[in-house]
Amino acid sequence: MKRTAVNPWDWSVKLGYNQAELIEGAARQVICAGQTAVDGNGAPQHPGDMRAQISLALDNLEAVLKAAGMGLGNVIRLGVYATDVDEALKNFDLLGKRFGPHQVAPPMTLVGVTRLAIPGLLFEIEATAAA
Repeated sequence: MKRTAVNPWDWSVKLGYNQAELIEGAARQVICAGQTAVDGNGAPQHPGDMRAQISLALDNLEAVLKAAGMGLGNVIRLGVYATDVDEALKNFDLLGKRFGPHQVAPPMTLVGVTRLAIPGLLFEIEATAAA
């Protein structure tokens, strides 16, 4: 699979994501449901702690990707939902720490929401990956 960053401006690259990516030669694709800070039984974890919830949501995303035979380096699109955008942005270094080693900056959208499906959850991340 070949990825080509499409950035008519460079401001988003400084924030850690591309405006778009041209994907060529992908043979497989996985579309992940939103991952949140829940344990293996679906019970919410880390109430009130945005940073811990982001970290666990990323752990869960990695687990789903691994089960599909992929990893964070295969992610070509992210959708992020947060009940407090400012607090989420303060902790976005976690995304850089996870995606940076794979040298990918998938296009991303961050949306502020009033709540998520399960009360107490603060952050949700969905991904599309290809290989």
